[in-house]
This record gives sequence, structure tokens and C-alpha cells, in this order.
Amino acid sequence: MRKLSELKMGQSGVIHSFENDEIFLKLMEMGCIPGETIRVEQIAPLGDPISISVAGYQLSLRMNEADSILISAESITNN
Repeated sequence: MRKLSELKMGQSGVIHSFENDEIFLKLMEMGCIPGETIRVEQIAPLGDPISISVAGYQLSLRMNEADSILISAESITNN
């Protein structure tokens, strides 16, 4: 497993699970559900926040939120 915050711009992967139960519901409501493909579109110049695409739309996440999303390592691709 790798954290979403560890992916570079242009990389994508499949959401496996979440580390933090407190933010779990918020992320689920935004379309970040296990099995969904997620892609890092942009990273702010200072590294926080990041822009991702998931479930057909773009979303901005703080790095502490991205730290709680676990990505299946074998699903990571460079696009």
C-alpha cells in the first residue's frame, strides 16, 4: 500500500482503504470510495493542496487528507 500523498503528478491508482476513520465519511461523500480510480492532476507549488480527479470530477485535498487514502501499490500507473 502507498498513500495518495506519495503519488507524483500524473500518477493514478485504485483506492484500497482509508487510515483515518474521522475523515472517512467526508471522503466517501466526495466520491473517494474503495475500488475507484484516483489520479493526481496537480500539486500546489508548496505541496499543499493537491488536485485529484475521482469519479469523473476534480477535487482539491489537503495533504493530511491525502495521507489517509491508501492506494493499491500494484494499481499505480504513470499517465
